[in-house]
Amino acid sequence: MKIITDTGALLSPKEGEKLGVGVLPLNVIVDKKSYKEFVEIDSQEFLDMVKEGHIPSSSQPSIGETIEMFEQYPDEELLVINMADGLSGTYQSTMSAKESVDHSDNIHVINSMTLCGPQKYLVEKALALKEKGLDIHHIMKELHKSIACEKSFLIPQDFGFLKRGGRLTPLAATLGGMLKITPIMTTTKDAKRLEKYAMKKTLKSAVKEIIKAFQELGVNEEFKIYVTHAGVLKQAQDVVKQLQATFENTIIEMYDLSPVFIAQGGPGCIAIQTIRK
Repeated sequence: MKIITDTGALLSPKEGEKLGVGVLPLNVIVDKKSYKEFVEIDSQEFLDMVKEGHIPSSSQPSIGETIEMFEQYPDEELLVINMADGLSGTYQSTMSAKESVDHSDNIHVINSMTLCGPQKYLVEKALALKEKGLDIHHIMKELHKSIACEKSFLIPQDFGFLKRGGRLTPLAATLGGMLKITPIMTTTKDAKRLEKYAMKKTLKSAVKEIIKAFQELGVNEEFKIYVTHAGVLKQAQDVVKQLQATFENTIIEMYDLSPVFIAQGGPGCIAIQTIRK
């Protein structure tokens, strides 16, 4: 069995290779030039471009690239863990690629309903269960248990990026002129778009609101928490400290956001996510 994911899981193709995972890079487009994230451009290089005033966009791996990946493993069962359908077209292009190969019955595609840290965790969990000798159907069942207990929040700094990306509900899209306060966004129930969760005066009070939501979800040592950020390391470190004070026994990991997510959430954004292990 071969596990395949995309760079929405914050893994580069090289890192995936070390783990034995196939990783398809998503793309960012700047001035009509496309770059494969974590291959042709890293997060800091991309942030520098954005700070120079360039307006980026993003796109999923091409169907051709996905087919090429699938055709490397004609005799293996493939488990594909894609970032949330709707927040990216990756899941839909993966399904199209699946139908285009002869061994489509061997390809099992999971819409992770998430991205970034929790998606990375799903890949790690799949690898661990594979090591234990579980079959693909059992692994998928266990992954869906984690997906059912996942929650994601985004605190944007530049609302224009979210509006341009079209990943907002109509109500949330009207918040663009209200950035004197701190908006908290969360995914809709189908995880296809972002909607307003709350509005707070400061980052600290926004994190308090997210902590309350995590407590209501029952977050404890059986969960993992992820903090990812777009070029605001000090703020992200402060968020981790604030979370750790409440969730003392919960593992909290911090990462830089990928170029594609920065293109969606904007420079300075912070994502705070949790998933059941």
